[in-house]
Parts: sequence; structure tokens; C-alpha cells
Amino acid sequence: MLTRFLLRRILTSAVQMFALTLAVFFLVRLLPADPVSRLVGMNASPEAYAQAQRSLGLDQPVFTQLLNYLGLGSKSGLLQGDLGVSWLTNTPVVQEIGMSLPITLELLTYSFLVTLIVAVPIGVMSAANPGKLVDKAVFIYGLFGGSQPEFWWGLLFVLIFFSTLGVAPAPLGMIDPLMLPPPRVTGFYTLDALIAGDFAAFADILHHLMLPVLTMVFVLSGPVIKMVRQSMIQAHASDFVLYGTAIGLRRGTLTNYALRAAIAPTLTLVGILYGVMLGGAVLVENVFALGGIGQYAVRSVLAFDYPSIQGIVLVITAISLLIYLALDILYALIDPRVVYS
Repeated sequence: MLTRFLLRRILTSAVQMFALTLAVFFLVRLLPADPVSRLVGMNASPEAYAQAQRSLGLDQPVFTQLLNYLGLGSKSGLLQGDLGVSWLTNTPVVQEIGMSLPITLELLTYSFLVTLIVAVPIGVMSAANPGKLVDKAVFIYGLFGGSQPEFWWGLLFVLIFFSTLGVAPAPLGMIDPLMLPPPRVTGFYTLDALIAGDFAAFADILHHLMLPVLTMVFVLSGPVIKMVRQSMIQAHASDFVLYGTAIGLRRGTLTNYALRAAIAPTLTLVGILYGVMLGGAVLVENVFALGGIGQYAVRSVLAFDYPSIQGIVLVITAISLLIYLALDILYALIDPRVVYS
């Protein structure tokens, strides 16, 4: 049953990816913008305009463009793993995404790990003492942390921890500009530093990630704590916990059982937030000059760079679908009844 469950999820994800590929391809071409004029200028001659249009492949019928993009009408295309060449930099889109995406993934992965480490225990304690001081403090923190956008907290933390206290580095990227970055192997700076055995660079990268991760954790932990708290309260009121209380099970045992029942909604929220923040972390990336996928996406949109826009959307969607597939697997392990749903 588990194999059939996974195959059904994979097939659904494949259909969603294909539908999104078609939607993005046609929607970007419906934008009220002319990428050819953006490249050659508004005062270009008709001959220069026509030559640029041919070089971009926009002189062909739209369905011919689609077949070429998919790789059905040419030797290279999406089916061959080719996302095209950026019209702005004349660099393969795969290469550009490969340079920027790991930075965002590294930031988000550390941020969500720290968020879960902090938010789950706090949410459990809040649910165990509803209406008490801890619960009220958590409620106030949730409202306070989510009341301003993340870039504002990033600027505020730079002011406090860098400018005033001097305990954090300047927001100048992933590593000190005077240090050589580790040789690129995975694209993840911390992993590459460990692989190279450069522990000085590893410590410096973690130091530079301190404020970006703190900013993300401060914003993300509020909704996660609320979800854990609400789910734990519902689990404590369920029949199996009441029965365990009646037969005299220890409170710690009951809390573990309740947490197992309450963790699924929290994982759903974390998965959704991770997918959203893949493209939504651009403001934090700008504040700390990280150069992640969000900044690359904004640049591509402003330049009407169709291949880059399409590649970014497809890659982010693929990662989001993989996250949701992983969540489905975790659900099946936590609650086998999901397999039969």
C-alpha cells in the first residue's frame, strides 16, 4: 500500500509540473512588455529589432517556441535538462540557478532547523499551561514577531548587533570579503568549507549567517509556535489522551503521545512556509547581500528574461513538490492510516 501511495503522489506531482510548465510559458508571453525592445532599446532600427527577435527565437509561432522549449523541436530543451540561456547575461540558466539557489536553501534550512528546535518546546510548554504566564508571553511574542516584515527586523538586528554591540559581522554576504571562499563542491558554503577542511572559513560563514538566520527565525517561529500550541491543546483533549490520564499514565508519556498526534499539522505549516520563503526571502537576502535565488528572480523579472523566469519558477516548484512528497512520507510513517486515505 505504501508503494501505491507514493506512486500516486509522484504521478500527481508530475502532472502538476507539466501543467505549471505550460502555464508559465504562456503567461510570461502575455505580459504587457516587449523583451526585444528592452534588449535593443526603444530607438533601435527595424532591422536591429528583427535581428534581435530572431536571435531570441521570438519570431517563430508560439507553439513552435513551446516545442523548442520542451525539447521536442530541437536537440536541447527541458526534456534534456536544459532550461535555456539567459537573455540578459548569455549564461545557461541552469548554471545561474546553480550559483544562487544553494545560498537560499542553506539560509532556509538552517533557519527552519533552529525554528523547530525553538518553537516546538515552547509550543508544548504553552499548551501545557493555557492561560498562564508562559502562554500569555508566547501569544504576545507571536503578535510582536509577525507584526513587521522580515526586512525590518533584519535592519533592526544589523543596527543592534553590528552597529551598536559589534558582536555580528557587517552584512556583506556569506563570508568575509577578505577571506577566500571554500572551493565550490556542493554550493553550500558551510558544507564546502567542511569538505575542504577550512574550519576558519566555516566559523566565519556561520558568523555571517547569524543575523540572517536570527531574522528568519524571529519571523517564522511565531506561526510555528501557535500551530504547535493549538495542535497540542486539541491532542490533549482527544479521547486517547483522556483515556491515558484515566488509567494513570505519566504526564511525560501523555505529552509524547499528544506531540506525535500534533506534529503533522506543524510539518504541513513548515513545508508550506519553506516553499513560500524560497522566493519570499528576497528582502532578507537584499539586506545581508547574500545573492540568493530571490534576488536572481527579481533581476530576471525586471529584465523580462523569459528563460530565467521560467527556470526559476520550475525549479522552485520542483523543490516545493519534493518537500510535499517528503511530508507525505513522514505522515505515512507517523500515521499509517494516511496510506489508505
